[in-house]
Amino acid sequence: MKTVILLLLLIYGAAAAYLYLFQRSYIYFPAMTRPAAVDTNLELVRGGVTLRGWRLQPGHDEALIYFGGNAERIEYNIPEFEALVPRHTIYMLAYRGYGDSEGSPTEEALVGDALALYDRVAGDHDRVAVMGRSLGSAVAVAVAARRPVRRLVLITPFDSLARVGARAFPLFPVGLLLKDRYAAVKAAPAVTADTLIIHADRDEIIPPASVRRLVEAFPPERLEVVEVSATGHNDIAAHPAYRAALAAFLN
Repeated sequence: MKTVILLLLLIYGAAAAYLYLFQRSYIYFPAMTRPAAVDTNLELVRGGVTLRGWRLQPGHDEALIYFGGNAERIEYNIPEFEALVPRHTIYMLAYRGYGDSEGSPTEEALVGDALALYDRVAGDHDRVAVMGRSLGSAVAVAVAARRPVRRLVLITPFDSLARVGARAFPLFPVGLLLKDRYAAVKAAPAVTADTLIIHADRDEIIPPASVRRLVEAFPPERLEVVEVSATGHNDIAAHPAYRAALAAFLN
């Protein structure tokens, strides 16, 4: 019996070690976005790494920066964003290792890149709005907590990656193993921007409790929450209610 218990402990320890060492392969999925499907026209160089993306509708006083979801080809949003926010110059930069961007993704790198992009954009525009989807929602909150963002939009957001990861791997101490935590719930109280949260009522990836904890972390007087019915994590953007809420808030 002792031998069986010892063997099980060894297997469990090996599995935990594997998750720790290769955890980012379970967090980031850049291969699904390479190469970019549309020619890029925007570059940002940081720490010797060149990031590439798109600048749309140049010449407007207001800017919108978009941080995409995991495995999302952000360039596919170009027609929709141009139609929904025609009076904004739109900036979309592929994360490190995604699309045509160089490097490898980590939380520290992605947030640092996002802040550098904001600083560059803010130098050319009077007002800057920030929008993030799924993984990008945590990046967007990190930017809005540290920079003077005019409006913040979060689509299918979560409170922290540690809580979401614990749901996906309930047998392991995810909170102890995780390197990239994306704790948006901790950064939210520092956000001063008017904020819109759009979430799906049938989200199969982000549990309702995760969304609720994030909502409760924001100052309520500057927060609007829209639940889009009969939608999931990946099809929410196709619903007319999503488009209406986004256009009304930003325009």
